[in-house]
Amino acid sequence: MKPDFWQKKRVLITGHTGFKGSWLALWLRQLGAELVGFALPPPTDPSLFELAKVGRAIHSLCGDIRQMEAFAKVIAEHQPEIIFHLAAQSLVRRSYREPIETYSTNVMGTVHLLEAVRHTPSVRAVVVVTTDKCYENLEQRRPFRESDPLGGYDPYSSSKACAEIATAAFRNSFFTTGNNSKVGIASARAGNVIGGGDFAPDRLIPDLMRAVAAGKPACIRNPASVRPWQHVLEPLGGYILLAERLLEDPIRFSSAWNFGPAQNDAVPVSVVIDRLDRLWPGKFRWTQDQAAHPHEAGFLSLDCAKAESQLGWIPRWNLQQALVATVDWYRAYVDGNDLRAVCEEQISVYQQAITRTESAHS
Repeated sequence: MKPDFWQKKRVLITGHTGFKGSWLALWLRQLGAELVGFALPPPTDPSLFELAKVGRAIHSLCGDIRQMEAFAKVIAEHQPEIIFHLAAQSLVRRSYREPIETYSTNVMGTVHLLEAVRHTPSVRAVVVVTTDKCYENLEQRRPFRESDPLGGYDPYSSSKACAEIATAAFRNSFFTTGNNSKVGIASARAGNVIGGGDFAPDRLIPDLMRAVAAGKPACIRNPASVRPWQHVLEPLGGYILLAERLLEDPIRFSSAWNFGPAQNDAVPVSVVIDRLDRLWPGKFRWTQDQAAHPHEAGFLSLDCAKAESQLGWIPRWNLQQALVATVDWYRAYVDGNDLRAVCEEQISVYQQAITRTESAHS
């Protein structure tokens, strides 16, 4: 990663009011980028966007990526060089309730972005963020590689697989030849992110924190399910590095990339809760939810050898470090501390870890 690279770069983030988008905006602003965000209002209350005053770091525009004309107008007006596409309907269980919204947002929203990029000569790099759930999961209990078949049992997972296919089709059809051959188009598939400021429903740590606030045990649906847990800064660092590489060599790096933790950090839900309880004793009580629920994958893990060998990206924080940073953030939230400062400090610490690792390998 090259911090100086981002000075005065014009960057558009879709979905900047969400959990990952807010952290990305704070990080890029710290690196000196000039930011524009396009998104719906914050999806939760409270939200990281409001608590950390992210609106002060970015020119924030409210809009829906399903509305092609309004979205294309924003891109044309602001002429970004780099786009991070994070706007999405990102919840599995909600996708069962609202499949049309899920597909229209995740698939056609991505198509609208790529179509607008075709007609915006300023754009040089696009990172389309999808998910580890975009793979066809046959529960073979092995890490997924970028070359594995795409699929998805539920509407959310399959909508992200569709977004991957659409991204590849636009890349092959419009961005590898002719005048657009200098535009890098890549997709990024991350694992289960954790970190301070996530208040979404049906996610482990937000559900636990809501149970703490209510003074009752959390109902955990699938305590034995294995997920590739990583702090939110891990994949965001991968997205930032990928964007840098796309500007340097768009043809070489225009493809799909996995960003996940070390294999030994893909652990069951129950293990994560037990570790959290040791970090914040007496806070986290849980029981298994015995109700019937829609299907969710039992095992997810990512093979990130491609990102390591070709991008030079590796995880910097193990699961324990990620959990410590997450608990520190929520402690600060409970204590009423300055959460913008907490986020910026954690970004600085993580950035230092990157610098140390890169220096050791140079």
